[in-house]
Amino acid sequence: MKCLRRFEWVKLLRSHLPEGKGLLGAWSKLASRAAFRKGYAEYCGFKNAVSPGLWSGGIVGLKSILGTKTRSETIATMDQLQELGYITYELDHTTKKLTYQIEDWVVKCSGDQCMNGTVYATDGYGFICLPRNITKKFFDKGYKFEEADVWLDLWSNTTFQDPDNAFSFMAPTIQYGKFGAVLTLETLGRRWRWEKTKVWRFFQKYGDAFSLHRLPGSYGCLIINNLYPTGCEWVKPTKEDIANVIQRLRTVSGWTEKYGTDNEHLNRLVAYHSRRVVPEESRVALLDDIKRVYLSQCWNCKNCGYDCQSYRHQSGVVTAQIRGPCYAEDLLLTDRRILYA
Repeated sequence: MKCLRRFEWVKLLRSHLPEGKGLLGAWSKLASRAAFRKGYAEYCGFKNAVSPGLWSGGIVGLKSILGTKTRSETIATMDQLQELGYITYELDHTTKKLTYQIEDWVVKCSGDQCMNGTVYATDGYGFICLPRNITKKFFDKGYKFEEADVWLDLWSNTTFQDPDNAFSFMAPTIQYGKFGAVLTLETLGRRWRWEKTKVWRFFQKYGDAFSLHRLPGSYGCLIINNLYPTGCEWVKPTKEDIANVIQRLRTVSGWTEKYGTDNEHLNRLVAYHSRRVVPEESRVALLDDIKRVYLSQCWNCKNCGYDCQSYRHQSGVVTAQIRGPCYAEDLLLTDRRILYA
């Protein structure tokens, strides 16, 4: 599964929700239990109509979802999320019915595989679609990150087999912006409003999810998402593998004059020369996947059917896998330019 930075969302497995305290940890729990299709849900003997991204029930059920102990703590969390614009919710004080709606819900699927079964997904099964800009509201409000917020910030900025990041062809890596493929503890500390030592302790604590690979010299570090669902097997890169990519980047760049820090110089090499380092067969496969799965769908949409795994044409079945729920209409606009890169 290709996971390019130009895609506006990434997959977040319900079996691997953020760990630790933080508002985004609460958001992920709410999103993972929301309805994924329009229908009716039963709660305490009542039948409630729900739409994608919506949950309807009572305070007791909401406390169970969030893992909170008191009603006041639960409402306080919901108020904070609503103030930041992540959710909207209503509480009927007479019937005690509570309904919340996840804002910026990106799952849009009308395939047959979403038409059967309950409207709520089984706890811990499948995935939700995570907007890449999920943490933008934190920066806009000047919010200080906590562990779960950092966890989700790293996950939402994961990239895999992106032609503009040569390291991402070895493993799913974290990248912030065009020149953020290689990071430093100081950079991450400024982003999360943490001290450098606290950033280091975070990666020691959650090394099973995000492993930190120190690069030679003062280049910085490479962060790998060990749990990201790529759809294919991959092996953690060794120091030799990483050093070889750096050497190839320096070679194809013509050993251009360095200005700025070593970290800034390497990030420019990654951004400007990765496409010349990525193996030719990988580039061809990437373009073929996008042509077949995304672009060709809209040439003859009336003869195509979409679901969460593939799209079908009257003349047969195309086996290429779509990245999760069918959101090809929006992806078409953002990914067309890769063919001309």
